[in-house]
Amino acid sequence: MKRRGVLAGLATLVAGRGPARAAESFEITRSPQEWRARLTPAEYKVLREAGTERAFSSPLDREKRAGNFLCKGCDLPLYGSEAKFDSGTGWPSFYAALPGAIATRRDLSLFMIRTECHCRRCGGHMGHIFDDGPPPTGKRHCINGIALRFVPS
Repeated sequence: MKRRGVLAGLATLVAGRGPARAAESFEITRSPQEWRARLTPAEYKVLREAGTERAFSSPLDREKRAGNFLCKGCDLPLYGSEAKFDSGTGWPSFYAALPGAIATRRDLSLFMIRTECHCRRCGGHMGHIFDDGPPPTGKRHCINGIALRFVPS
């Protein structure tokens, strides 16, 4: 195997997204310039570049009112407050998404295998899903609060 091929493969493994992300298409698409005009730099970093906000930095981690959490990129309702729980991790956590709201893909970044979740309509990165949540699903959707907008009911 040529050195260039090995380096390209390693870069894809570290990034965890490679061609699969580029090949996906979404109902709402915008150019990077259009996304930058709609989002703050911090929102863009998380939603469009799969960044992570600092733990305990989002007021939505402490949000306890009834309502829905919408994608900051396209306003699609993603999570209901009834599925929210305090995971103690410093990020808003949910045991399930609203039906048909999110999509997932394998994330191989940081030398581990995780499940990334993103808005199924615009592809905005939300966070990751882990198998250490409460009943009834046993899942923990660990979500960047900066990627969400809360609408009380």
